[in-house]
Amino acid sequence: MTALIEIKNVSKIYATSDDSATWALQGVSVNIEQGEFICAIGPSGCGKTTLLNIIGGFITPTEGDALLNGNAIQGPGPDRGVVFQEYALFSWLTSRENIEFPMRLKGVSKADRRAMSDKYLEMINLTHAADRYPGELSGGMRQRVAVARALVNEPQLLLMDEPFAAVDAMTRTSLQEEVLRLWEKLKFSVLFITHNIEEAVFLSSKIIIMSPHPGRIKEIVPVDLPYPRDRTSPDFGALYAKVNEAFHT
Repeated sequence: MTALIEIKNVSKIYATSDDSATWALQGVSVNIEQGEFICAIGPSGCGKTTLLNIIGGFITPTEGDALLNGNAIQGPGPDRGVVFQEYALFSWLTSRENIEFPMRLKGVSKADRRAMSDKYLEMINLTHAADRYPGELSGGMRQRVAVARALVNEPQLLLMDEPFAAVDAMTRTSLQEEVLRLWEKLKFSVLFITHNIEEAVFLSSKIIIMSPHPGRIKEIVPVDLPYPRDRTSPDFGALYAKVNEAFHT
């Protein structure tokens, strides 16, 4: 059975200011199956975001193949939603209008847009903030709106590039639980970029550990802990230690 995403021996070279070249990724191969929650971790500059951007269709690989449902990825599409670290909301639109924006681009009727935005505002517990602008929301609320906007097209895959790095620890924990709740409810797949090992162990069904310069996959660690996860349990601690050792060796 074809995986949702197939990355086959993908490499990416960027030109530098002195006309030399640098390998952001080299020989990366990995699959994302339907319904998987994958976290990619590694040091800065290891190519995590480059991999996400290739899957998102924002850039093309220099070598190798990136496939979605067996077909070459040609560009961005509604089958892949994206959530960035810095929210990327339109400041002049309300929460509801931000969530409805992708549907407006697709020509969805006003009534259907309203019904879908109502649905997702309720899912993220922000019905009370439907008519507030991003500047009137906390960081955690803004990111929940960004997640809802990414999900409103009902994508097969949600791409998340360090989405909780800019919020405080308590809000980060709340957002992690919120994303897991939506993932379990809606059954989409996730590629989640993070530097935080605890976050990766808490969220994912599989962890990709990447090495720097050029970015390669060092190890893929399956996470067999049941949901919901207890960060204080011995099994959680043991897996954290295993990933931490692989990350730093």
